[in-house]
Amino acid sequence: MAILLVAVLTTIGLSGCGAPAYTYVADSSAKTFYKVPHAWHQISQKSLNAALQAAGGSGDGIWSTAYDADSSPSANHFLAADAVQPFVFAEVGTLSPTVSAELSYNMLRDFMLPVTSGSRQTDAQEGFPLTDFKQLRDDTITGKQGVHGVRETFQYTFPNGVADTFDEDVLTNADQTVVYFLLVHCTNACYTKNQTNINTVMSSFTVGSPT
Repeated sequence: MAILLVAVLTTIGLSGCGAPAYTYVADSSAKTFYKVPHAWHQISQKSLNAALQAAGGSGDGIWSTAYDADSSPSANHFLAADAVQPFVFAEVGTLSPTVSAELSYNMLRDFMLPVTSGSRQTDAQEGFPLTDFKQLRDDTITGKQGVHGVRETFQYTFPNGVADTFDEDVLTNADQTVVYFLLVHCTNACYTKNQTNINTVMSSFTVGSPT
């Protein structure tokens, strides 16, 4: 899905004694907020744009952010099978009038990777390389001022045999003109080990005001 980003990133550090527990990330124009553990590393915009383009997306003109918990952070961990630490990716963007009119919960579920059975079947026929889909969570989200969407948690196995867990929030506003997306993924073992931190990141994703 083509997305045109409309905002500017602001990263806000907590003040006070000692090191802050979290880094708060905000898209001020869209009033979108989330937080990551302070020790996780921000990926440079240039590196992230390159990773997005390599994955078949577009980095130019799209507001996006990413954080990597790996001690050697890399934009290459975006959707990579070898992410042994949590990798966070977020973006906010506008939707075309056509997409806005047709947008459904299932379209939100399939925003980045195929999740619904119909989308998985179609993509498999077209050569989608990930297999062994397993859904762990399918929640509907209802936020303030008409914000709504889904939280999906699922597993896929890469062609090299590595299985990853993907956890994503996909939200839209009341008139379905903006999409708000947050994804955390890493190997199944990594996800299980870091589930508390990952759930904190996912549950912090807020549209309208910071948590």
